[in-house]
Amino acid sequence: MRILPFCKVFCYMSLIRRKAVLVAAVLLTVCLSGGCGERSGREMQDFASSKDSGATIGSLVSVIVPEPIPVEGFGLVAGLEGTGSAECPPQIRAYLKQYTLRQLPAKIRLNVDKFIDSPNTAVVSVQGVIPAIASKNQYFDVRVAALPSTQTTSLDGGQLYTAELMIIGSLGVKTRILADAEGPVYIDKIDDAGVDNKTGYILAGGKVLDEYKIILTLHKPDFGMANRIRNRINGRFDDAAAKAVSSERVEFVIPPKYKEQKQRFVSIVTAMYLTQEPTIDSKRINTYVKGLSGSQDKYSNEVALEAIGNECLDELGVLLKSSDEKTRLHAGRCTLNLGSDAGLMALRQIALDKESAYRVEALESITMGAKRNDAVSISRKLLRDDDFHIRLAAYEQLRKLDDVAITQEFVGRNFYLEQVTQTELKTVFVSRSGQPRIVLFGAPIYCNGNIFVESGKGDVIINAPSGQKYVDIIRKHPKRPSVITQLKSSFEIGDIIRTLCDEPVKEGEKGRSGLGVSYADAAALLKQMCDMGVVKAEFHAGPMPKIGLNIKK
Repeated sequence: MRILPFCKVFCYMSLIRRKAVLVAAVLLTVCLSGGCGERSGREMQDFASSKDSGATIGSLVSVIVPEPIPVEGFGLVAGLEGTGSAECPPQIRAYLKQYTLRQLPAKIRLNVDKFIDSPNTAVVSVQGVIPAIASKNQYFDVRVAALPSTQTTSLDGGQLYTAELMIIGSLGVKTRILADAEGPVYIDKIDDAGVDNKTGYILAGGKVLDEYKIILTLHKPDFGMANRIRNRINGRFDDAAAKAVSSERVEFVIPPKYKEQKQRFVSIVTAMYLTQEPTIDSKRINTYVKGLSGSQDKYSNEVALEAIGNECLDELGVLLKSSDEKTRLHAGRCTLNLGSDAGLMALRQIALDKESAYRVEALESITMGAKRNDAVSISRKLLRDDDFHIRLAAYEQLRKLDDVAITQEFVGRNFYLEQVTQTELKTVFVSRSGQPRIVLFGAPIYCNGNIFVESGKGDVIINAPSGQKYVDIIRKHPKRPSVITQLKSSFEIGDIIRTLCDEPVKEGEKGRSGLGVSYADAAALLKQMCDMGVVKAEFHAGPMPKIGLNIKK
């Protein structure tokens, strides 16, 4: 499979189509390793490249897949309490005025300058990275930051209006909008490091606007060969919707089944042989089975066997009894992906083995390949594991399966409160990337009596003197400290979270009222309550977004 520099591919495709191609699509070396970083064994390489083995799709094409695409834009954060700024560079102001006329509510469009100049708004830069091989409407985290040399002091509590995201450095150039972003600003207050109120994140706030296709460009233009490749892909995966666009180009999309394994699917396609014949298939299978059991690069052999298909199942069955755990893992996953339950027992044993280093990988393989009831049963069992990371992995799988073991409600139009009852170990988990979530493991979880907890800014107090049968939750007005709103809650953590974060009910409206506390503040308060022993539960926070570490201008 030939690898082309992106600049040559871009020019080459422009000559063919004479229209803009996917900006920032780049080449990946899509070999059988599927990104695992290992090299295939010499015997496997020799066989796969030999004339006797036949041609794989990967040997006939160069593969173009979209890498992660750094994007940026500018937007307006509103809802600030006098911590914004009127300062804005003229070029950005002109852009925002033009964009505002198209996007923001009519009452704001009437006087855009006044809106930008308000101390309750701030102009921000927005940065993010569109994931590799992104799907339309896929969400990703974005970073927002107050513009340097402005008087903006804090974005805390703000809301980003919809902002356009484009290739970095292209503002002012007529270019394609690749994504947009909007949502509440999250400023982390959990870590002990100092809080930077001028920088925050919109968790899962970016949204991809287009479907990204995989492109195969034939080394030798041939419409007949392009059609054969298209037919081979569609014959195996009809939902890949492969199309022979020209004599030099075949396009396809990632089927829904592989949405969590996109790179794996590309590797399977390139490993597929163009022709199938029982005698040669048998030789292929023997070679890759031997590689899976004896080679260090087991993943490549696993993918090659999955590319061949169900003809491999008998030989894979032998490997399910291997004394080598890693061999059983790869053979079991391949077997499940080929539609056979024979690999379930091997993967289940690995997932339940407390000494195994492959527990999470085995569990994820079961969720993606096994019958739903089997995946649910094993994941529920692991909810009771002593290791929190295993419990978290089991919860994540059950969440994907939309299982009733997890109850879910949307709080404050901002985040999900999720409760997991089928575990005895009490744990509070807060996500800091992806969809904002507070998860209560071992729900219901209760506070002890005699509580006094105060937020970092002192504007929120959770109080219950000894002997009191309810919890007082108090919030001071940010500008008028003498104005105080006080609500009552039970000692159950879920009820406290709702009371804190539900939106206040307007006068004349019915329904439960809350104090409108932000997700970030609620997360910090929960950590404080766990650390103080007010809540008898472990506290865990997920990783922060890694935006900015790999963005280059």
